[in-house]
Amino acid sequence: MEKKKETRKVYAGFASKNKQQLFDLFHTTQKGLSTEQVESLRETYGNNSISYGKKTPFIVEAIKAFITPFTLVLIALGIISYITEYVLAAPADKDLFGVIIIFAMVLVSGTMTLIQSVRSNQAAEKLKSLVKVTAAVKRDGGYKEIPMEEIVCGDQVRLSAGDMIPADMRLLSAKDLFISQAALTGESYPVEKHATVCSGRTQSETSYENIAFMGSNVISGSAEGIIISVGNDTMFGHVAQNLSQKPVKTSFELGIQKTSMLLIKFMALMAPTVIVINGFTKGDWLEAFLFGLSVAVGLTPEMLPMIVTTNLVKGASAMAKKGTVIKNLNAIQNFGAIDVLCTDKTGTLTQDKIILEYHMDCEGNENERVLRHAYLNSYYQTGLKNLLDVAIIDEAVESLDTEQIRYQKVDEIPFDFERRRMSVVVADPAGKTQMITKGAIEEMLSISSYIDLGGEVKPLTTEQRETVLAKVRDLNEDGLRVIGVAQKTNPSVVGEFSVKDESEMVLIGYLAFLDPPKETTKQALKALKDHGVAVKVLTGDNELVTRSVCRQVGLQINELITGEKIAEMSDKQLGKVAEAHDVFVKLNPQQKARLTTALRNNGHTVGFLGDGINDAPAMKVADIGISVDTAVDIAKESADVILLEKDLMILEKGLLSGRETFGNIMKYIKATASSNFGNMFSVLVASTFLPFLPMLPLQILFLNLIYDVSCISLPWDRMDKEYLHEPKKWEASSIGKFMVYFGPTSSIFDITTYLLMYFVICPAVVGGSYHTLTGSQQVLFIALFHAGWFVESLWTQTLVLHALRTPKVPFLQSNATFIMFSITTLGILVGSVLPFTNFGQGLGLLPLPANYWIWLIVTVIAYLGLVTFIKKIYINKFGELL
Repeated sequence: MEKKKETRKVYAGFASKNKQQLFDLFHTTQKGLSTEQVESLRETYGNNSISYGKKTPFIVEAIKAFITPFTLVLIALGIISYITEYVLAAPADKDLFGVIIIFAMVLVSGTMTLIQSVRSNQAAEKLKSLVKVTAAVKRDGGYKEIPMEEIVCGDQVRLSAGDMIPADMRLLSAKDLFISQAALTGESYPVEKHATVCSGRTQSETSYENIAFMGSNVISGSAEGIIISVGNDTMFGHVAQNLSQKPVKTSFELGIQKTSMLLIKFMALMAPTVIVINGFTKGDWLEAFLFGLSVAVGLTPEMLPMIVTTNLVKGASAMAKKGTVIKNLNAIQNFGAIDVLCTDKTGTLTQDKIILEYHMDCEGNENERVLRHAYLNSYYQTGLKNLLDVAIIDEAVESLDTEQIRYQKVDEIPFDFERRRMSVVVADPAGKTQMITKGAIEEMLSISSYIDLGGEVKPLTTEQRETVLAKVRDLNEDGLRVIGVAQKTNPSVVGEFSVKDESEMVLIGYLAFLDPPKETTKQALKALKDHGVAVKVLTGDNELVTRSVCRQVGLQINELITGEKIAEMSDKQLGKVAEAHDVFVKLNPQQKARLTTALRNNGHTVGFLGDGINDAPAMKVADIGISVDTAVDIAKESADVILLEKDLMILEKGLLSGRETFGNIMKYIKATASSNFGNMFSVLVASTFLPFLPMLPLQILFLNLIYDVSCISLPWDRMDKEYLHEPKKWEASSIGKFMVYFGPTSSIFDITTYLLMYFVICPAVVGGSYHTLTGSQQVLFIALFHAGWFVESLWTQTLVLHALRTPKVPFLQSNATFIMFSITTLGILVGSVLPFTNFGQGLGLLPLPANYWIWLIVTVIAYLGLVTFIKKIYINKFGELL
């Protein structure tokens, strides 16, 4: 409470100071700070960066990497193995070999996870650094754009529509300034700010009318101010530090969590069952306990965190190369899951390069006077110069002698999205003043009482209004965007000009702009449709222009829904309309956000592509906000993904990369969970009928280690093109179904291998059936049996990765990448050679006879054939494999 009072007192002090007092406080002048002052002030007041809670120390990251539900089982097994095989064992029997293997698995799993976690953080920071948020700061007498992080207390900052407030600042001047403080206060509506000195304290810090706070953004208007607090000392910094902000878990994270719990449940069921069966049938409860723990380990994919992180980092890097920067790695899954893409029209469907085609008087004739007035309006405004302003200035520079157009700016009324127009007041050398206004034609007609026809000013009649609107409609149907230009000579006003002064205007003409569709748009829309993504156009533009552009890019539309209609709809009605229609026109920012929310409520995964201030609300409520590097600050801050080019073809490539990343993760989870479940089910069956353990605990662990190392290659695999056609959503329940179908399939061939080894190969090599052999011969029998199942299990478990990575026939219709093929082959070779080495014999394995390999090849071919058959049944029933 004391801290709250203290901050209020500090802000009250800044609010009550005049301009010179503020300059004196930070030792600055009207020219801004010098380079030497910047460094001194940074040392005094700190950096302009927020600490979102304490950064996780490396030691904590390391502990989190090594302490997972899966590695805890390994550690427990290692400790028990150390006690039984070394501490309690007789001096001659002390053996640390098993302990070393177990902790080697913990070390490999934890180290790989830690490395990828560090790489993930570094990659995310590197990718974020590609997108810079800047501010216009006065240094050494002039304004220049610098990164937000370089701002210091005492800096003078210029604001215009679309800017983020880079730090807490006291306003020195403001013109029709409206700021959204939703990030701090939750207020839906923007508040107006002024530069006048405030005396006394307010109920809350954010109520000061002359202070703008970090984290808020400019909706409309312009201002200049001086920075009074940076970084953690800002109001936003206090909020960030005082609240323990836990990010909402994505569907991807929830899917990983549910999968882990599913596997742990299987483990909790299988391990005790195996312990009890082996304890009663074999009589050695300690051995049975160790074996049960090994079974538990065999059911868990220890490399899951590492595989997931590697996939995400690799996916983000691949997407960056294709022009897509991922700000949040976990957003990749949502990116691949998008089934509805909402996009603005300008710059996405069109070239984002506006050309001024016509500058006409009200009778439809080319007129330089109209161009000159439009130039004065665009040139002298200090707000966000949009593409129309740039096109006007470029045309004026080319067609007029702009150096001879000498005016002095008197005032301006900035643009906002409600009235859709902006005005400047200028004076010529003779002292004549003019208010010049340009904006949407309907709004211009609403404020105009007169019309200039052939140089003669006449009252604007209803008939003339209809004539103007008819001419504008004709131009709109040709794909041209039209805005009106009006003026008023020697306007009388007391004090500053305001919106109410935009009245009794003379309409002098209109400007027609062409924003032609991009050459790639038609192709990109078809590609997105082919990949299961519906594109919906949400634009503030009018119906005729939008219809013309949509027709040119191949979007078939019957009815366009306007913002006026949406305003009258309930949320339930809007949900139906959003589903049934693809193009929405004349929308305000809140209506874009409502439409996006309605589509999400309908069960869609929605992406919103935008670059303007009016797109930010919709981007925040979408599943994934997508912006471009050239977007306004608030749009980039709201986005999860940044496109380095504003092109739908780039977006389509990013979608495919997201789906491929998700697919490779699912390969590992589904294939590993099902094959591990199958192996352990086989162990359960064997434990019931064999007079000895089907495999030693250490052998199970080493088998898992070889397989997991092979799985490291999965992030470098490719997905079939068919898999990438449809959006992918995480469904944890599908993993359980997958295990039930494909786990027992592998068990069939494990059991045939048991029978083959027990009744055919082992008796032939050792010289008799198990019960007729002496003790030493039984040891050889068991070692040979273990070797046979070890090799068969490794072959089937590894090769089934190739079978389950695709719905097609493996090796014939679909092949893995060279990296995956090489590493999995190497894993099989290592496991096959192992029984012939001293190391393998130390594990309790024996060399296998030649006829075993013939049986192994027959078993593998039969297994892959059965898996391919089961795949077809599974796909027919559930619709997809992965």
